[in-house]
Amino acid sequence: MKKLLRKAAPLLLTLVSVAGAAVIALHLLHYYHDEPWTRDARIGADVIQVAPDVSGPVTELAVTDNQAVQREQVLFIIDRTRYVLALRQASSALMERRALLAQARREAERDHTLRDLISRELVEQGHAKLEQAQAAVDTAEAALDVAQLNLDRTVVVSPVNGFLSDRSVRVGDYVAAGRPVLSLVDGSSYHVAAYFEETKLRRVRIGQRVDLRIMGEPGTMTGHIESIAAGIEDRDRADGLHLLPNINPAFNWVRLAQRIPVRIAIDQVPKDLRLIAG
Repeated sequence: MKKLLRKAAPLLLTLVSVAGAAVIALHLLHYYHDEPWTRDARIGADVIQVAPDVSGPVTELAVTDNQAVQREQVLFIIDRTRYVLALRQASSALMERRALLAQARREAERDHTLRDLISRELVEQGHAKLEQAQAAVDTAEAALDVAQLNLDRTVVVSPVNGFLSDRSVRVGDYVAAGRPVLSLVDGSSYHVAAYFEETKLRRVRIGQRVDLRIMGEPGTMTGHIESIAAGIEDRDRADGLHLLPNINPAFNWVRLAQRIPVRIAIDQVPKDLRLIAG
């Protein structure tokens, strides 16, 4: 009996090894072929281009490259001299318009008192002059508000909590209104843009929990599927000469599965992990 067991031991060991290898192979086959996973993914984030609302030379720079910034934190200041003068000018113009309005109001009240002694035309002219003076005051008040707004906009602040990208503006540079000079990565907009093969897409559902592993990092993040793309570009189709579908009559005999973009929201990030868009 012992001799029989000794002879059967190598065979049993071989069978156990083959069975174990088969189980591992089936597991790997299921993992790589059936489970919805992909290595084709990147961290994304909203990038905000900061452009000044007024033009002028930069007199002060309050941030450095790749710095973390908070919402309403000052980024840089534009020369305020001409905007202070414009505000004083608008204020003086408003005072002048108000004086003319007061005079027109007194004249209109006087004409109303003497309406039995003067012509109706003079009374109407007085009312028209009063309305014009009031409109002039309204215009001057709006101009004063614009001048104050322009002065306030010489101080450029961060619109979001995030991180400053490469700083391209320097003290003394002339910046133009509406032209971006800085880029900010919105710290609250980090997400993962993953591309899943169409053969695995049937197992992908909105709201599904996702494990995320970043290359070179030991920790694991968690998230959930936020949305799935509704369409992708068809590279084999184009508009023909007569605006008819121009279909490619031949293609390679090996057809790879299309990859569909899936947006994944990040729910939890390890404390020692810094997310970098891209």
